[in-house]
Amino acid sequence: MKTIPQLQAKAATLIEALPYIQRFAGEVLVVKYGGHAMTDPEAAKSFARDVVLLRSVGIKVVVVHGGGPQIQAALDRLGIVSTRKMGHRVTDAETMQVVRRVLVGEVAQDIVTRINQAGGRAVGLSGADGNLLRGRKLLIDGHDIGRVGEVVAVDDTELRLLTDGGFIPVVTPIAVDAEGEPLNVNADLGASAVAGHLKARKLLLMTDIDGVRGADGQVIPTLDHRDVPRLIDEGVISGGMIPKLTCATEAVKAGVEKVHIVDGRVQHAVLLELFTDDGLGTEVV
Repeated sequence: MKTIPQLQAKAATLIEALPYIQRFAGEVLVVKYGGHAMTDPEAAKSFARDVVLLRSVGIKVVVVHGGGPQIQAALDRLGIVSTRKMGHRVTDAETMQVVRRVLVGEVAQDIVTRINQAGGRAVGLSGADGNLLRGRKLLIDGHDIGRVGEVVAVDDTELRLLTDGGFIPVVTPIAVDAEGEPLNVNADLGASAVAGHLKARKLLLMTDIDGVRGADGQVIPTLDHRDVPRLIDEGVISGGMIPKLTCATEAVKAGVEKVHIVDGRVQHAVLLELFTDDGLGTEVV
């Protein structure tokens, strides 16, 4: 049996969360879900519970998911060699078929199932459904790397119908071009586009590091998006963090109030970042 101080500590946690719950109720929150949080069973279960809790207190959650490790595993099984350029998977027609099958048929369904098992009402949507995500080819240093795209328009009709009805949309970042052909879109880019179009209150980018680190090696709690180009030029921000912060900057410019970069390896990372005074990762404002 728990002691009174232990029970009071739980009550204090709820009281700390209350003003945040009141502030965000009725608002749109977009979560990019991928990395370790997706592949570790306990982290995946924790994420599903977090999302259901958010929806239960009135926050309209939209999940945009990745699936790089799952795609790579499928390509390896089929003996298809996959290469990358500037962090993007070179995607020929054969690879695109695998991408669609894995993301839509496996990854999205697994996420939907986990959320539903946790008590939520999740619905899987491909970005190609109803032209939800319209895209164009993304050129890397002027080079065509196949069926890789960026989002140029979002049709939010289904998203708004679902979120207004209490559902949790789980969006696969596959766009369609002007000819109706599929494009493989980086999940961070897809989430940023959806969040910007919906004017989401917040965008959470779940990753496998604990935030953006400054020149002193410490996590930066709050980062002004206008400082991002300087930090890149100085080499403080480098590697895979560059595209994440580029997405964060674009989302803020499009009207998203804050973008949070959080460590998905930490159980209940979403709740810790949103509902506690100290937060967990880096917020871009």
